[in-house]
Amino acid sequence: MNAAAVLETRFGPRLAAPDPAGDTALGQSLVTGAAGVVLWHIERALTRAGTWEPVEAWLTAATRADVTAADTACLSYGAPGLAFVLHAAGADGRDRYRNARGRLDAATAALAHRRAETAHARIRRGELPTFAEYDLLHGLTGIGMHLLHHAPGSDALAAVLTYLVALTRPLTFHGQTLPGWWCAHDPHRFYTPGGHGNFGMAHGIAGPLALLAQAQRRGVAVDGQREAIATITAWFGQWRQDGESGPWWPETITREEAAAGRPNATGPWRPSWCYGTPGIARALQLAAIATADTRRQEAAEHALLACLADPRQLAKVADPGLCHGAAGVFQTVWRAARDARAPGLGSAARSLADTFTVQHAPEATGFLEGAAGQALAQATAFYDRPPASGWDACLLIT
Repeated sequence: MNAAAVLETRFGPRLAAPDPAGDTALGQSLVTGAAGVVLWHIERALTRAGTWEPVEAWLTAATRADVTAADTACLSYGAPGLAFVLHAAGADGRDRYRNARGRLDAATAALAHRRAETAHARIRRGELPTFAEYDLLHGLTGIGMHLLHHAPGSDALAAVLTYLVALTRPLTFHGQTLPGWWCAHDPHRFYTPGGHGNFGMAHGIAGPLALLAQAQRRGVAVDGQREAIATITAWFGQWRQDGESGPWWPETITREEAAAGRPNATGPWRPSWCYGTPGIARALQLAAIATADTRRQEAAEHALLACLADPRQLAKVADPGLCHGAAGVFQTVWRAARDARAPGLGSAARSLADTFTVQHAPEATGFLEGAAGQALAQATAFYDRPPASGWDACLLIT
């Protein structure tokens, strides 16, 4: 059975048609809704493994409710995410969905300016941010990702990058000097009085680092951008831990850990795109490439290789999805291998593909934690070529 047949057998029934009784409001969610599933059907249509009819059906489901461009709109929900999806549909150079795409692009640009202005006002007040202000899934980094790929010369992207530079300047809060991205609130799983510092790609400072680096690499820069990249890279250097299985980073740290200069964690948790060594190492690799720092690039690639060589870490990857599962690890490593100085990453990606592509679809249909994202990553593994739609740009790994 060829790759197309395997993918159709494994994912076709689950992703064939949207549920007519599905939650209307969640349709425009790139994470869990119909909007994310559209990416799978776009990829199939562009590669002629499928047709455009399912794209239309899932887009209709994604837009049953009015698409939001309110100040809470972001990559994961509303106009920015749907704009990214419609641009993916034209990755072959065909001008599909021009009118809708134009409206969404205009709304996203206006949103970027509004949210950047609000963030600068918060900085001027000396307040700490939430990660929803700056992160990839809910914040300005995700909006900036879309703008970098589809409006790289825009004032809106410049506003996002200028804000991210400002985010890297330290703040003094209750007498303690903290990084400007220090969150005022707790991370998801436990209580941390005094907020937390977040290292991850999805919600932490690895996301802004990857965006700043990707922009620098493409020749898109604002004042202070290289210094901001250096500041974030130095923070990861400060908090890098060297264990028996190689370098690792904590997912988050508390005020007490920041004051002590060491994390309470004694070893790496789950390897993942969203929080773990794979996502962080890819962000550091991109930063090193953008600044032509071969020593740091090799160090980032070594950290990734060491993680992948540790069966105890890999055993913690318990689900097949993109966010914190095998699909995300594979796609991140596959992209890192294409840029790598270290030859071992290509072999590591092939080894991951051998085990990852036999996993079956999860119950959820969505993109980030469901069958659509797993199917897209498995297509990369089977065909060993960049996605025709460029869907993985939204993970900030390319």
